Amino acid sequence: MIPRLLLTGAAGGLGKALRPRLKGDCHILRLSDLVPLDPPAAHEECMQVDLGDADAVMKMVEGCEAIVHLGGISVEAPWSHILKANIDGLVHLYEAARIHKVRRVVFASSNHVMGFHRQDQVVDALTPPRPDGFYGLSKAFGEDLSRLYFDRYGIETACVRIGSSYPEPKDRRMLATWLSYDDLHRLVVACLTTPVLGHTIIYGTSDNAVSWYDNRLAHHVGYRPQDSADVYRDAVYARTKDPDLTDPTTLYQGGAFVKIGPLSES
Repeated sequence: MIPRLLLTGAAGGLGKALRPRLKGDCHILRLSDLVPLDPPAAHEECMQVDLGDADAVMKMVEGCEAIVHLGGISVEAPWSHILKANIDGLVHLYEAARIHKVRRVVFASSNHVMGFHRQDQVVDALTPPRPDGFYGLSKAFGEDLSRLYFDRYGIETACVRIGSSYPEPKDRRMLATWLSYDDLHRLVVACLTTPVLGHTIIYGTSDNAVSWYDNRLAHHVGYRPQDSADVYRDAVYARTKDPDLTDPTTLYQGGAFVKIGPLSES
């Protein structure tokens, strides 16, 4: 049981999925987001925080033993927005973690760090990143930043390259990337409770038969997915067209993100 656990991005889709699930893993769950949150339960604390505000982030982190960081922008966006939330905001978070002596962070990275690897490739934690946009690039930066704070200050971090976490897979791509909400919770708890985490990159998917991700370098985390996209395979195939093998969204692991743009704000 963690005395006080901070969950950022608590008003987002994954934050809402984890909020009720994490209540049994800590004495107090501190929730934060840029937008207002539902009123706190007896074991909860709520804070409305802009990650771009260093002073507010410092207060948000104070008194917390561990952080599950889902906050920031989770889709492709203009660079100015990505910079404030995902770059500056993450620096603020790790500086606050350093000052307040937070021992462990679970950082919501993304499969889009690897988006321009092909779907006929299998990647692991040592495969060079190939971001598919500014969003994926910001997550690659976050992984490097967290490694710096581990090497210099000893803050352990799990960089969870989350695939596609929804109630069920929406398309054929998600048969490889899908992560159930319950498996997301299992993964987060494994990262928070493994005896020695260090700095670890781990791919966040369920136990899907089709996979582009090799987690052999993260076995020490102890994550064992129990759900699978395979039970949805027939339904997904029935409602989707055969893939166009000349389409970049079919060829590359990032899917539609490899074509979202333009990257510039002009």
